[in-house]
Amino acid sequence: MDTATSGFQHSHFDKQQLLLDNEVIVLVDDDALIREPIKIYFAEHGIPLLEADSGGSFWHIMEHNNAALVLLDIGLPDIDGKTLPPLIKKQYPDTAILMLSGVSDINTAMECIRAGADDYLTKPSPLADIYLAVKKLLEKRRLLIQNRQYQEELEYANFRLQLMHELSLKMNSVYLDTVKLDEILMAILVGITAHEGLRFNRAFLAMIEIDDDVLRGRMAIGPGCREEASKIWQDLSQKGFNFFDIIQEVKACAHNQTSEVNQLIQQLQIPLNAVDHILIRCAIERQTIKVTNGTAQGFDPTDVVNLLGARDFVVVPLYSPRRPLGVIIADNLITGRPITNSYISALELFSSQASLIIEHSRLYMKMEETIAKLEAVNYELDKNKDMLVEAERYSALGHMAAQMAHNIRNPITAIGGVARILSRKTNHDNINKYIDVMVKETARIESTLKNLFEFVESETIQLETAQIHPLLHKALNLLQPEIDRHNIKVIIDCAVQDTVLKVDSVKIRKALVHIFKNAVDAMTDGGTLTIKASVDDTWFKLLITDTGNRIEAALVDKAKEPFFTTKAYGTGMGLSIVERIIKAHGGIFTIARGDINTEVTVKLPLPAQK
Repeated sequence: MDTATSGFQHSHFDKQQLLLDNEVIVLVDDDALIREPIKIYFAEHGIPLLEADSGGSFWHIMEHNNAALVLLDIGLPDIDGKTLPPLIKKQYPDTAILMLSGVSDINTAMECIRAGADDYLTKPSPLADIYLAVKKLLEKRRLLIQNRQYQEELEYANFRLQLMHELSLKMNSVYLDTVKLDEILMAILVGITAHEGLRFNRAFLAMIEIDDDVLRGRMAIGPGCREEASKIWQDLSQKGFNFFDIIQEVKACAHNQTSEVNQLIQQLQIPLNAVDHILIRCAIERQTIKVTNGTAQGFDPTDVVNLLGARDFVVVPLYSPRRPLGVIIADNLITGRPITNSYISALELFSSQASLIIEHSRLYMKMEETIAKLEAVNYELDKNKDMLVEAERYSALGHMAAQMAHNIRNPITAIGGVARILSRKTNHDNINKYIDVMVKETARIESTLKNLFEFVESETIQLETAQIHPLLHKALNLLQPEIDRHNIKVIIDCAVQDTVLKVDSVKIRKALVHIFKNAVDAMTDGGTLTIKASVDDTWFKLLITDTGNRIEAALVDKAKEPFFTTKAYGTGMGLSIVERIIKAHGGIFTIARGDINTEVTVKLPLPAQK
């Protein structure tokens, strides 16, 4: 075979551009004398070439190697070479085919081209010509593959834009309660894993729960193994689903916590104070982290690697302008496909949309919570304002009458006593007549004052079975506007929420309102009102503290007296009313000067055990 190399210096073969690291060229010819010089020539130029002398050995090579191009002879001992091109193109569509044949008939050449061959050379041909033909076919193959990749990228970019548009419409038109939020977040995870999307094998979502100060796994999507992945995508392909069909299909997954990936992510629970943890750092520092072969620069991903069973994954943060929200983790555990920067950038686009949706949902739910609280406050105010005003008025009048009765009874008793003494010391009929009137009328006044005193000092209660926890919230609701206005934080430590007592609910709620009102009035510049409930063998106990000014030691004993107050306004009856109500229930009401706070304690008897 001619080994001329004329013109070859003008056609340098750039192996890195035309062949991937694991790609080879396969030469199929039953004549070793033809194969040997081609093999040597290609080897001199650093081109990997494998030999096959039959159809059987050719298919064996194809099964175990990644062939970029096939140099194919027509005359093979076990098969007609002209039948191979369509089979090759069907199984390996990106493989180029160059026919080498001793037949120079144009019809044979066209037959091979129509069957799928990319070019046709007759033997013998100069090695340089074979080399040039191979180079041109590989260049053409590279352009075709790049064109397809660019087309796919355009389709993926269009898909992502379409998805972002759909999610934006959803976010703006749907009230994102918890159920809707889960559905839309699931749609984002589908977009990350779908064939039309980013094609990650699995995607996991973990969110920061501020109330619990933890990062907790929320949901996940993806197959548990390669077989399951193949089955899922084959099933979806057979059904002809597009992406938005898939979203409808997997809506149930948002609430299905039994899948393998969901069981994995539910195990994730990391306290926010674990500041060195890779997921916490990612969320707080708003930094995307790529883990490769189980390592990440500056981070220790060991526990996440062990949890997911993947050594290669990427973590992207979810955050709003005000706070971190969580993370998304994506991997290719099943296919092992490399996670490139372009896919990481696209994943960050998905995470930014998820962040907007989460923040939108939280703001909506916060608004709903505030509205519900305001409605409850208004309801309680409308329901109880007249009753409380009337109760306070009558209570104040009653205590005022009691004080007056006490102040009047002493001089009336003295007048009556002196009149009786005078009646015994004089025998003058006319004078005794007037003295008798004085004795009789003072006795009548004393009797009236006694009855009045006994009436105002009594507190009639109507006992019923009630849980104390709702009464606490109803009492707080009545004061909610003042609590909000003074920026007061309320902490309720009530581990015994289901405690049932025999109480007069209206009177107990009135007592609690007075106690809480005193605490709120002591914190005009803001503070914390703490309510702690506990039980022992016989008592239900409430300990109420505030961060306002402590009561003076000299005033502790006077605080519960009627008409005593340190305020510039008010009757000073509140705590005396509280004491009467608690005593009427057989309870104990105390005020104490703590180390830093004023401590109010209410003890109510537990119902007798049957």
